[in-house]
Amino acid sequence: MNLLDGRTTRSLLSIMIILSLCFFFYILTIWHINNNGNREFGKSDRIALKITEETECSVLSNLKFETHHKLKSGLNLPELKTQVLESCDSQYTDYTPCQDQKRAMTLPMENMVYRERHCPQENEKLHCLIPAPKDYITPFPWPKSRDYVPYGNVPYKSSTIGKPFENWVQLKGNLFSFPGGGSTFPQADAYIEELASVIPLADGSIRTALDTGCGVASWGAYLLKRKIITMSFAPRDSHGAHVQLALERGVPAVIGVLGTIKLPYPSRAFDMVHCSECMIPWTSNDGMYMMEVDRILRPGGYWILSGTPINWKENYQAWNRSMHELQEEQRKIEELASVLCWEKKYEKGNLAIWMKTNSSPCRRPEVLSVKMCKSKEDDDVWYKSIQPCVTPSLQVNRPDEISSRQLKKFPDRLFAVPPRISERYIQGVSVEAYVENNNLWKKNVKTYKRINKLIGSVRYRNIMDMNAGLGGFAAALESPQLWVMNVVPTISERNTLGVVYERGLIGIYHDWCEAFSTYPRTYDMIHADAVFSLYQNRCKMEDILLEMDRILRPEGMIIIRDDVDIVNQIRRLANSMRWNTRLLDHEDGPLVPEKVLIAVKKDLVGNETTVFLTSKVTTCHQTRVFGGAS
Repeated sequence: MNLLDGRTTRSLLSIMIILSLCFFFYILTIWHINNNGNREFGKSDRIALKITEETECSVLSNLKFETHHKLKSGLNLPELKTQVLESCDSQYTDYTPCQDQKRAMTLPMENMVYRERHCPQENEKLHCLIPAPKDYITPFPWPKSRDYVPYGNVPYKSSTIGKPFENWVQLKGNLFSFPGGGSTFPQADAYIEELASVIPLADGSIRTALDTGCGVASWGAYLLKRKIITMSFAPRDSHGAHVQLALERGVPAVIGVLGTIKLPYPSRAFDMVHCSECMIPWTSNDGMYMMEVDRILRPGGYWILSGTPINWKENYQAWNRSMHELQEEQRKIEELASVLCWEKKYEKGNLAIWMKTNSSPCRRPEVLSVKMCKSKEDDDVWYKSIQPCVTPSLQVNRPDEISSRQLKKFPDRLFAVPPRISERYIQGVSVEAYVENNNLWKKNVKTYKRINKLIGSVRYRNIMDMNAGLGGFAAALESPQLWVMNVVPTISERNTLGVVYERGLIGIYHDWCEAFSTYPRTYDMIHADAVFSLYQNRCKMEDILLEMDRILRPEGMIIIRDDVDIVNQIRRLANSMRWNTRLLDHEDGPLVPEKVLIAVKKDLVGNETTVFLTSKVTTCHQTRVFGGAS
């Protein structure tokens, strides 16, 4: 009994010490702010600090913030000194390595080659930290961010000057406002209501959408109210930063173009594909762009064309094009749609809607003189050329197979067994393994939320999973407050992105040896599970970390899970990038070699770094740091 009482007393004493330290550092933080004013904290720091104060102090009994392992060399990581990386010049605040404007101007313009991905060589890469604009502040929380973006975050007026008569973006004082219009619709809500008269947008059967040439992504922004998530893309603009504005609004978007390379999405991924005056020449190159849409469109899905050449009889003069030219363009679209087994469901005014049917006889080569693609290449898309061929339908051997491939309505779709799993389309992944994976990520996400109580709140809106697997992390996080960009690395052993889409989530293929197709500061949180193990001996760890820093917003959070030796190397490099880091043991205890590294990016503005409070602190203070002010 005496031994037990002694242990209890020591445990209570430990808790009291931890709580006392929590209070001490809280008072120290407040004193520091009051005595230093604006000198040491940026605007975003003050906003984040206010949010962080709502996070309660807690003691985590089953997790330790310092690992029990060391590097194999025997060196203790905190004692290693690293060189601090410098800030890049302020001209690089919006640097997009693989869509660099100077490089683009040297490339062919035919078929939008100059707007496609062209990444720098090793000797051309920047090895510095991308700074934020000098007036950058933390974006507004969703849903306010949908309608307002601080001008200082995307300081380009050209988007409002280029098309002032369109109701899509306006500059009012120091804010961009988004009235909800697009190139062919003055109000997104009314436009979506018209679509809903044809497409079942309300019952959960339509969940994933693609907006080609999205502008500032208002269509996708307003579909979110209907629990429909849209992957939007547009090329990097020479006159504005539309994709950057979309992401600042808290809407999924990437830099991309429909040119000569296949879209980085799996076959049969989207329930709906949309083009509102997207300027894509649908009938050129033997119709290969419509064929590419057909590849990524799920049977029973819808293609929406709004604008040129629809309603050409009324608009040909405004478009400054001949009636014959526009009539011929629409005729070719109708002909291609027929070849692809698309059934026209609606045409009124500037809007036309087709549905991709489930039938397949019209695709047989002996019926139509059209080239059929090789089915094994359906999802082999990374840097692969678009071909003018039709992706074959899934083979159906039994009548009951048709119904088995029908996806459940969302949100039931989220945890239902996807057809690609039940039909063993993904080798080595059984139904049992899928269920086990879901349970694992539910447990892991529950732990993340205990560490940082702001996860799942408006604090983290744009989230990326760098190695998504079956989408378990995103599914466990699913909430109207956030969305997850599920990335499946092109070198992964299994191509699982199709499963991600069948769950009603969105994602993209990517190779992390290259930069991601987005602007700097576009994600609030990045999750990296075994990414660095996957890329060992393929590319430099530092390059991947620099890319993570580029796309993460100031005061954003990073969660890295990997082997202890790799995590220790990452932590050393992270310190050189001025991240605040904490190392945690695995959920199952310190003997498990996998560790979890939590990091927070500091606020870097121009060529200066905001000064942060740093100290060796307790579990309680580490919980507070994840909100952004440390």
